[in-house]
Amino acid sequence: MEAVILILGLLVVAFMALGVYATVKVVGAARRGVDRTITQARRTVEDTTLRAKSYGQLGVGGELAQLRLSLRTSMRATQDALRAGVAEDASLAESLSLFDRLSVHGHELDAELKALEHEPDKATVTSRLPGLKERTAQVTGSADALRWAARDRARKFADDDLSTLNAQIDLEAGALRHWATTAQEPAAAPTPQPEAAPAPGERDRQAPRHDRQASPEALTARDPRQNTTYPWQKRARPETSN
Repeated sequence: MEAVILILGLLVVAFMALGVYATVKVVGAARRGVDRTITQARRTVEDTTLRAKSYGQLGVGGELAQLRLSLRTSMRATQDALRAGVAEDASLAESLSLFDRLSVHGHELDAELKALEHEPDKATVTSRLPGLKERTAQVTGSADALRWAARDRARKFADDDLSTLNAQIDLEAGALRHWATTAQEPAAAPTPQPEAAPAPGERDRQAPRHDRQASPEALTARDPRQNTTYPWQKRARPETSN
């Protein structure tokens, strides 16, 4: 009896532990989902603000907003492309590692540009602006190169797969139409059998009747009764006896 109670107690404890673990996992997943939602919302708001500043604000502030917007757009697009592609192509893992290193420089540059937006000394910001533009172009150029290389690689694999698939379909289509090729082939003609030469006596009996009876028309005597008369011919006079 005590063993049964002990087993039931262990089962209850196990179920409670399992319930606590499941609750923690659910809460953690929900918290991560909320964090992602908040981060995405904050990012959208910030991008919208930068876009408004880049178009509506003149001077150094507008240029800084444009630099931040182009940097963030390029880095985010490359990150999404590489993370989506590495799931299907493991060779992109090295590219993703290089991008992570590039992201460190991108975050530092974005933080510096954001700090300069609130800098009251506009002259100093203006003097540093050419260097900031060059650094932004370097970072975005490298990010764009990684992104387009990954896309070209994926498109190349897709084109190769399509070419192979087309070749296989052509072979299958030819095999399915094999019945048409077989129907168009002419039947083999039967081999002629040599005929035995007829005997001399049989040769005359087998000859066609018109060959035995017919005679050249030029040698046939003309029937006087069938002579054709013409109007200009004179009739023959009967002979008289004295």
